[in-house]
Amino acid sequence: MPQSPIILASQSPRRKMLLEWAEISFEVIVQATDESFPANMAIEEVPVHIARNKAKVIREQLSAEDQRWILAADTIVVLNDEVIGKPVDREDAIQILQRLSGQTHRVITGVVVMNGVEEHAFSDITEVVFHPLTAEQIHFYVDKYQPYDKAGAYAIQEWIGVVGIHSIQGDFYNVMGLPVSRVVQLLERIQA
Repeated sequence: MPQSPIILASQSPRRKMLLEWAEISFEVIVQATDESFPANMAIEEVPVHIARNKAKVIREQLSAEDQRWILAADTIVVLNDEVIGKPVDREDAIQILQRLSGQTHRVITGVVVMNGVEEHAFSDITEVVFHPLTAEQIHFYVDKYQPYDKAGAYAIQEWIGVVGIHSIQGDFYNVMGLPVSRVVQLLERIQA
C-alpha cells in the first residue's frame, strides 16, 4: 500500500504508533494550537473544529509548493453531554475516573486531512462502558500511569482498560486517539 508521505500534526505517541502499524509514511510536525471552541458549538463538532485548527497552523508554515496532506486529530470524552478534558492534576484525574466509574461515555475523535487545495473531515464515535471502579483501583491507576495528558484521564490500552472497561461499541483504536482504518480508507481514496 505505497502512499506519498503525509504530515502528522500531532505529538501523540499513540497516533504515531497507529500510523506506523498501518504502515503509513509520515513526518511529525507540531505547533502549539488554541484548543478552545465556541460555547454554542455542537459537541460532535468540537473535535473536528480543534483538529482543523491544528492542521491550519501547520498548513500556514508550509510553502505554496508543498502540497503534502496534513493529518490532524483531536479526541474528546463526553459524559452526559459534558466534554471531559485532560486532568489538570492528580485530584482532578481521580475525580474524573470516579465520574466515569460504572457509566457509559462517548469518545469522539475528529479527523481533518488537508493540503493547500482540499480538506476532508469526519468524526468517529465509540461508546465505552466502565465497570464500577473502587477507590483503590482509581488511585493505583492514577499514581502508576499518571494519565494527565489523556482526555478522560485514562488510556484504554493501559491497565485501567484491561481491568476497568466492561464493553465498547465502535472502533477500539478511536478510543486510543485515531480511527486508523477510516484514515487509511480516506488516504487511499484521496491519493489514488
